[in-house]
Amino acid sequence: MGVVQIIATVLAAGFTAVAIALVVRTALRMLATVRLGAPDGSRSDNRGSRIATMLRETVGHTKMLKWTLVGAAHWFVFIAFLGLFPVLVEAYFEVVNPTAALPIIGHWSVWLIASDIISITGALGIITLFVIRMINQPRRKPSPTLPEGTEKSEAPSRTSTSRFERSNQWQAFYIEATILAILLCGLTIRALKISVGDLEIPVWMSPAAHGIAGLFSGISTSAALTTVTLVALLKIFVSWTFFLILAFNITMGIGWHRLTAFFNIYFKRDPEGGPALGAVKPALVRGEPIDFEKADPETDPFGVGQVEQFTWKGLLDFTTCTECGRCQSQCPAWNTDKPLSPKLLVMDLRDHLYAKAPYLMAGGGKDALGEEKATEEQLANVPADALAEAAKTLVGDVIDPDVLWSCTTCGACVEQCPVDIEHVDHIVDMRRHQVMIESEFPAEAQTLMRNLETKGNPWGANPNSRLDWTKSLDFEVPTVDKAGTEWDYLFWVGCAGAFDDKAVKTTQAVATLLNEAGVKFAVLGNGETCTGDPARRAGNEFLFAMLAEQNVETLNEAGATKIVATCPHCLNTLGNEYGEMGGHYEVVHHTQLLASLVADGKLTPVSKVDGGLTYHDPCYLGRHNRIFTPPREVLGAVATEGLTEMPRNSERSFCCGAGGARMWMEEKLGTRVNINRSQEAVDTGAKTVAVGCPFCSTMITDGVNAIGSGENVEVVDVAQVLLRSIKE
Repeated sequence: MGVVQIIATVLAAGFTAVAIALVVRTALRMLATVRLGAPDGSRSDNRGSRIATMLRETVGHTKMLKWTLVGAAHWFVFIAFLGLFPVLVEAYFEVVNPTAALPIIGHWSVWLIASDIISITGALGIITLFVIRMINQPRRKPSPTLPEGTEKSEAPSRTSTSRFERSNQWQAFYIEATILAILLCGLTIRALKISVGDLEIPVWMSPAAHGIAGLFSGISTSAALTTVTLVALLKIFVSWTFFLILAFNITMGIGWHRLTAFFNIYFKRDPEGGPALGAVKPALVRGEPIDFEKADPETDPFGVGQVEQFTWKGLLDFTTCTECGRCQSQCPAWNTDKPLSPKLLVMDLRDHLYAKAPYLMAGGGKDALGEEKATEEQLANVPADALAEAAKTLVGDVIDPDVLWSCTTCGACVEQCPVDIEHVDHIVDMRRHQVMIESEFPAEAQTLMRNLETKGNPWGANPNSRLDWTKSLDFEVPTVDKAGTEWDYLFWVGCAGAFDDKAVKTTQAVATLLNEAGVKFAVLGNGETCTGDPARRAGNEFLFAMLAEQNVETLNEAGATKIVATCPHCLNTLGNEYGEMGGHYEVVHHTQLLASLVADGKLTPVSKVDGGLTYHDPCYLGRHNRIFTPPREVLGAVATEGLTEMPRNSERSFCCGAGGARMWMEEKLGTRVNINRSQEAVDTGAKTVAVGCPFCSTMITDGVNAIGSGENVEVVDVAQVLLRSIKE
């Protein structure tokens, strides 16, 4: 062993030991911080499914590949990153002996070919990501042109349209440059060995290395092997410098996600691999769904009012954020100049968590009464900045209330997140604390909740008028309590379907179609009340529980097993959330039932819709419940020119702005979400916009009218379109 090799070996060993020690220390600190979160007992089931899902989403890149070019480039970089491990191991052999190689596989043709391909494709992937990131650098955008009569935003002007706004850009560029440097080091070492005959392999086994070898023609064997040692040492230094930077940047999510993403995906809410949508996470106390008969607001946290009250999975979410901005780019609030960015919300929570962590580690924190749990002696050694962070209020100082209440719970952020962060659950948890503990929420929400509590519907309509929609029908709609009534489906009408004039037409159309097809159905009539969806999404978990328990009791007494609903919000609550309270039902959307009736020949369209037809995917039907095809099957059967899709459709459909109880709140910030979506629908040139949700129907109709297209474009439910085709 020469002098160069001895020095290189000592440096490599010492640098590696220091880097490993520091990064392990930081990783343990990270683990301890995540474990500060509240318990969540729902994340350890179905281990086989969780492992399969984790492998599918990581190795298969199933969510990343929705962004085709970026996803493909990232996949090649991901493979290169994994492939760097044996290359790094080989470097330790080479600093000791430059002619050494990996045991067993070092000269194996399969390894030589694979590593060359991985190096080439990895380098191309990194260059692609570099270019994409440079093209999408934050730049000041022009002020939006608002439709005439639209109020100007009271929110701060958005500085950029880029999904990378406020992301830590240097970290991304540094990491990509690090991987590229390691790949180039590996190719250079192989090229040096080829140039002096130390590695005798044909060109086809390592074309990239052979190409680089030409640069070293004429170099002496001694110089080449010394350079191998130095490049191997450089490779080790570059690799472990990355980990050293991680060790001193615990909030560097874009770096740490290479470790934490595997765990975050494994522990996602749906172990079968679906997106974490559908049911919102229940309010938890000590890891179990809250029982309001036993819970005490003075000792048990209702919702999340302090960062450590999030579950440990929530804290892992914050830690894992890669700052890629995919959630932000799809968010209807952000896209209409509101202050909510799912990415920035998670980043702010992450930064607050780790800044406050020393205080929490020392036993600090407040109980439900706001009293400090730690003694002054315990907190004596806590850094001043951690104490200052602990003094901040979660909603107010860390998260602006306007950010919290801008969310429509549409789930576009969760759908797009490549590491399965559950943004919507965290927003709803913070709303719960604001509503049930702080009594701080928009004034319109107070009216909503009062109407739900006293009248059983959001509009405050007379509950005894729930059957008024049946009066103009030419057939009898049976109720479940009528003697002799036989029914296969309970038709859940919903509050909108009973009280909103536009939605009533949908209810009548569905009932008429079911009657025409000979489907036996019945309704609850005045026994029906709001499912509680708007109360739960607005944060009033207590009111949701009250309404849900009442409905479950009614449905179970009626013997309901199969339910058809026209409102996706009702469908979601009945089918995905009532199981918590003993209500287990097979719930279908009316478009699903209608599609099957058309397919079975029980409903036959006889006329076509002219003038073009487009369809708006409701968030709670599509993203939340994966019902995309049935409404398109119905519309495809009646559209003369076929269905014209909007650019944003199916999983990437843009929200109408009504979800998350926003239907009953004024939209005072930015431009209106429904105008954004309505303009997209009008731009298709279709004269008919079909919807599958009463909230969407109202919002898109208002939007079409606001942009001056109300006389040329009609917004109707899928059921109404089908009924016209059958009747005409």
